Amino acid sequence: MKKTKSFLKNYNNEFLNVATISLDIQKKIEKIFQLILKIKKDKKKIIISGNGGSAAIASHFSVDMTKNGKVRCINFNESDLITCFSNDYGYENWIKKAINFFSDSGDLIILISSSGNSKNIINAAKFAKSKKHKLITLSGFKGKNKLSKLGDINLIVNSNNYNLIENSHQYWLLSLVDMLNANI
Repeated sequence: MKKTKSFLKNYNNEFLNVATISLDIQKKIEKIFQLILKIKKDKKKIIISGNGGSAAIASHFSVDMTKNGKVRCINFNESDLITCFSNDYGYENWIKKAINFFSDSGDLIILISSSGNSKNIINAAKFAKSKKHKLITLSGFKGKNKLSKLGDINLIVNSNNYNLIENSHQYWLLSLVDMLNANI
């Protein structure tokens, strides 16, 4: 019982430390919020994608942003799309190809990779930049990764723990939905 209590206390403290919206993160979230307001005003959309847990976060954000934030938002979590594009273009290119097929000029792209080194996410980021899309990245591992250098705005979790990184990403992204709901 002592070990459990100690673990949970330390785990909670570490999460609070890495997920806290520091002044740097606050400024970045405010910039993202302004981009989202422009997307909404211009009747454009947000495209968000990730792998594994990050794909689940993308899906959750996409639904909440569309339903509650009233901003069109899509993600690429359909198994037929993933398997078709992976088979035809290679796994490392499937998100890049999906962005190519589904994005329009002026759309905002958000890419999530806890490690920041997922090849399919890196290729998608480079493609989004080549198409002049505004790009937001979310990664971890203290920014010691490729993705953290590719976005117009890069949100980086200062941790090496995947679960803490993913939970921080979700917390930060959903704060944007709640900001829209608060009519700020």
